[in-house]
Amino acid sequence: MTVSKERVEAPQGYLPLKPLNHVISSCPPSGIRRFFDIAASMEGVISLGVGEPDFVTPAVIREEGIRSLQQGHTGYTGNSGLPALRESICRDIEGRYRVSYNPDTECLITVGVSEALDLALRVLINPGDEIIIPEPCYVSYIPCVQFAGGNPVLVRTESTDNFRLHAETVEELITPHTKAILVASPANPTGATQSKEDLQRIVNLAVKYNLYIISDEIYGRLIYDGESFCTASLHGARERTLTLNGFSKSHAMTGWRVGYACGPEPALRLMVRVHQYTMLCASRMAQEAAIVAIESADGDVDTMASDYNRRRLMFVEGLNRIGLTCPLPQGAFYAFPSIRSSGLSSEEFAERLLLEQKVAVVPGNAFGPSGEGYIRCCYATATPKLEEALLRMESFLKGLNPCS
Repeated sequence: MTVSKERVEAPQGYLPLKPLNHVISSCPPSGIRRFFDIAASMEGVISLGVGEPDFVTPAVIREEGIRSLQQGHTGYTGNSGLPALRESICRDIEGRYRVSYNPDTECLITVGVSEALDLALRVLINPGDEIIIPEPCYVSYIPCVQFAGGNPVLVRTESTDNFRLHAETVEELITPHTKAILVASPANPTGATQSKEDLQRIVNLAVKYNLYIISDEIYGRLIYDGESFCTASLHGARERTLTLNGFSKSHAMTGWRVGYACGPEPALRLMVRVHQYTMLCASRMAQEAAIVAIESADGDVDTMASDYNRRRLMFVEGLNRIGLTCPLPQGAFYAFPSIRSSGLSSEEFAERLLLEQKVAVVPGNAFGPSGEGYIRCCYATATPKLEEALLRMESFLKGLNPCS
């Protein structure tokens, strides 16, 4: 049989395909990934870009993952996740924060906390609803609100005020369309934490205006200054708060992709419904490893947090010494220094620093409009590399202003 290689031409008057989704088409690519991809193509780069622990997953957790695979646990779990993992999570939250959840109806295992965020927004938002978001903020918050059909309403926070979230400022932005307030403490990219008193005022607003709270607590175990607490533990919060958390940052389990959401049963029931039609379930092997993470890895978490704290103090002191003003972050593993003294935009600064000194950082405007004039530096990398990065950044700054 002879196969014709003759080219088939579109008929005259053929119309192009209809446009793709306009919301997604208008969303820019992640500013974090762009600089990570450039850095990955260069030799000798010190990457302070992607927010990932430089520790490997603790041995006791890895061994459980291996055991799970060796025993052939490679099938699906129930949509909500392994009952044993949900029970462990709920016991842990109650033991740490005195907040009680029913593991059968108020806890869902997700594919990372990113899926938990997506699900929370999908079930809360009706078209046109507004979600109040403090910024600078994690790069996913604004797009995920838009993808769910909502409108992000941004609350500017300032480095001179340690990126504090003021209830009075939030209240000015509440309208009849407001559905929820999204908070993160500690926050990415600033490392800022909110005090219990300030968050209680936010909860009081939510009660007053009948709003939900979405609390992203993925860095909750990485707090160096101040008290660690769960937003849902505050007065009036539990019945309206969706608590999102996971194991990526605290347990160095980024690639395992295990997160969870806890909250009131009506919202969790709908989150499970979306989850069962999309992701179905998180990896069984990863879920079994997460049980061990909760029950046997507290010492590893404390060791990693202590090391991050040492790097935090050294690196932020170095940034201020070389002329990049930076408040001391209270949690997570990010510094967010101002680069306004350089005279460059955040994009220009990050691109030139990468090309001229081979140090990868993320421009602050990737985290919302008020991030312009800053860069995000992740200090979850080895101390010698942080020290070398500071030397290179100092050299870069001197090159911009040779007379200094």
